[in-house]
Amino acid sequence: MKLELREITKTFGSFVANDAIDLVIEPGEIHSLLGENGAGKSTLMNVLYGLYRPDGGQILIDGQPVRFTGPGDAMAAGIGMVHQHFMLVPVFTVAENVVLGHEPTRGGMLDLGAARNLVREISARFGFDLDPDALIEDLPVGAQQRVEIVKALSRHAEVLVLDEPTAVLTPHETDELMAIMRQLRDEGTSIVFITHKLREVKAVSDRITVIRRGKVVGSADPSADQADLASLMVGRQVSLALDKAPAAPGEVALEVTDLRVTDESGVRTLDGVSFDVHRGEVLAVAGVQGNGQTELTEALLGLQDNVQGSAKLDGAELVGRTTKQILDAGIGFVPEDRTHDALVPDFSVAENLVLDQFNRPPYGSALVMRPAAVRTNAETLVEDFDVRTSSAQNAVSTLSGGNQQKVVMARALNRELSLLIASQPTRGVDVGSIEFLHRRILDERDRGTPVIIVSTELDEVTQLADRIAVMYRGTILGIVPGDTDRDVLGLMMAGYTAEAAREAVAAGARTTDSQLADEGELA
Repeated sequence: MKLELREITKTFGSFVANDAIDLVIEPGEIHSLLGENGAGKSTLMNVLYGLYRPDGGQILIDGQPVRFTGPGDAMAAGIGMVHQHFMLVPVFTVAENVVLGHEPTRGGMLDLGAARNLVREISARFGFDLDPDALIEDLPVGAQQRVEIVKALSRHAEVLVLDEPTAVLTPHETDELMAIMRQLRDEGTSIVFITHKLREVKAVSDRITVIRRGKVVGSADPSADQADLASLMVGRQVSLALDKAPAAPGEVALEVTDLRVTDESGVRTLDGVSFDVHRGEVLAVAGVQGNGQTELTEALLGLQDNVQGSAKLDGAELVGRTTKQILDAGIGFVPEDRTHDALVPDFSVAENLVLDQFNRPPYGSALVMRPAAVRTNAETLVEDFDVRTSSAQNAVSTLSGGNQQKVVMARALNRELSLLIASQPTRGVDVGSIEFLHRRILDERDRGTPVIIVSTELDEVTQLADRIAVMYRGTILGIVPGDTDRDVLGLMMAGYTAEAAREAVAAGARTTDSQLADEGELA
């Protein structure tokens, strides 16, 4: 199926999200839409999928004009879409989610047997390894994404739109997704891959179209240089290497001793973690996702119930204090999951920017909030952090994922800090904004603030870190300098001690992202 978009225009009030965009998707190709946060990529695909009605232009399938009044029309025409934020019912099973809206029946009743068989058939075809009876809420993010793909394929999608599909995936899950994309392409399915991650675009694309501020600004071959793609995407030269001055660490500000966390089932998820962070340094916590990083940050913020040990900030104990007390002590916090833990979707951008300070001057008191001060603060931060929105009074849910992340980072950095803890600080953010946010983090360090960064991205870890603590199975295997070799870090993330990893690398061993992720899962 050949898909054409001709001069598609979509406006929201005076804001032009898509400005006469032309796009052709050939049969059996992976066509990447590359652009910065808020460029209009998702809006364009929402028009294609029938979620938005275009204000101008037309859609053609195999040369014939079509008009979609809703997603049902798009699905009937052979177009499927996997949204950045999954459209799944958490308490339903995999099979129930896959057939939701087109349920097979027998005798007027839901035929769950047929639904299970459908899931098994598609899963076996693509090696998805999905249990039809598993509850969505019990599945990891990568498996939930495969459920969304099975949903689309069960409706015989010939064009599959993947909207920022790797934003919340581990490196191993990303590799798996790319293998699935290639297999789908080889079987004749066209894929529209919406992303801003240059490395992934180069790895999987057949063609690349770049959108900037609602317009197509060019196309590129996957062999194009990353720096050239970045410049085309953001409209200026972008430095892909972070230029930072050496740290000048001061005295110890945070001292963590024998920190332990036990979950509800009695499993020790954090086991005897000890480290310190100096003023004016970045300590990066690296590790395969699921090795205790989440529990560590939540324990420091008072978000874990069963915590033992000690965490002293400037001599004051944090363990046993409430989250509000900890935040009020001057700790800036960026949670790893912005959707569930960092934002209130129905609140405005302005309100989300003061969530942790709304009852304190100048934004309010215990009794009232001061809207004028909240609005002025929002206008300043929206401009400083280049948050793409037509108004700070819009609900934060209307923003793209990367712009939502900018809101979270802006809030965390918008006050005097005694400690910054940022988990996955640039998740879902485009290359130009990553450059800006990394610089803001280093500026905070250079002001003397102790900084903890938790990231599964080794590039981010090695660029920001002055020291790196590697976590494995709820413990810290070692703390190494920030310029430690990537292969050494990779082996440590797979369970090697620092000394053993250095010896192995010296002997010629290397660990790819996929291999270390496999090791982490086996652990």
